[in-house]
Amino acid sequence: MEAISQQTLRIIDANLNRIGEGLRLLEDVSRLLLNDSVLTQQLKNMRHEMVRGEWTLHQQFLQARDSEGDVGIDLEVPGEEKQRELPVTIVANARRVQESLRVVEELAKIPGTSLDPEKFKQARFALYTVERTLLSRLLRRDKISKLSGLYVIIDTLSLKGHSHIEVASQAVRGGAKTIQLRDKVHSKKELLPIAQQLRNLCAEHNVLFIMNDYLDLAVAVDADGLHLGQDDLPIKLARKLLPIDKILGGSARTIEQATTAQSEGADYIAVGSMYPTTSKETAVVVGLERLRQIRQAVTLSLVAIGGINKDNVAQIMAAGADSVAVISAVLGAEDVEEASRQIVDRLEVKGG
Repeated sequence: MEAISQQTLRIIDANLNRIGEGLRLLEDVSRLLLNDSVLTQQLKNMRHEMVRGEWTLHQQFLQARDSEGDVGIDLEVPGEEKQRELPVTIVANARRVQESLRVVEELAKIPGTSLDPEKFKQARFALYTVERTLLSRLLRRDKISKLSGLYVIIDTLSLKGHSHIEVASQAVRGGAKTIQLRDKVHSKKELLPIAQQLRNLCAEHNVLFIMNDYLDLAVAVDADGLHLGQDDLPIKLARKLLPIDKILGGSARTIEQATTAQSEGADYIAVGSMYPTTSKETAVVVGLERLRQIRQAVTLSLVAIGGINKDNVAQIMAAGADSVAVISAVLGAEDVEEASRQIVDRLEVKGG
């Protein structure tokens, strides 16, 4: 077997170290910050696979290592940030690992290395996808954290002649943290300025704005996210089409629907109907027990929906909901702001 030069061994050793270090940072962000078990396991497996090797080869790396004599120790990169946001750190470390994987892939082709270049090539391509997924989750993290408290659905059919912006403004003043626009009446051309008005209102008050059903309108008005029902665009496809910083919600009546939505990229799940409701004639009542079951089955935020009002909101939250979505309990009230505030007050008592 042809002997490997000390210089080649040093290059491979340095890049394997970079790979392990960079993957460990990405793994820790997935595990400790995002609480994403799937990403964490994927990165952990990749890290172990990349740094694993024959002991004889590892001994050669150690023998060739010369950290004190490395001229790169004191080199500074012009323009390199001393401080940077976490998303930038994620990108920097992912790129660092990808570059090192390519270096080792090429050097593994040298006779005598006993390394498999294909292994490092496949890991590099896998990391391209992992980087996008991890960055996407991180960018949506702040929005997901706002999914708590009162979630008001501005349903056109329930407005009874009042304007969308008027009712939404009152709900926001009453403490709503999320506003969703649901409309089965207007054309998209007619709905576009309404959606834009609601988006602007929500942005002004640091409230989430979610578009129901229409991915194109969600993108057009720069909504915070999109909500899809079981008969709408598939979650998996919508996740690919939505900008990576937009949150995606899906409706679920069963444990299977909820776990599928989670695996396909949803950020939250709307579970219902909790009780009989007049807002949706086709609603199937699943009750509190189903909410509890889904809470045990998924790690995503849960938004309970269907027949919820100030009198039953406490038991809804006790069953595992992170937020409650209402239509008639607020839109059907004479004073939308006060009706919203009463529900929020019950939620805050529960939260305290």
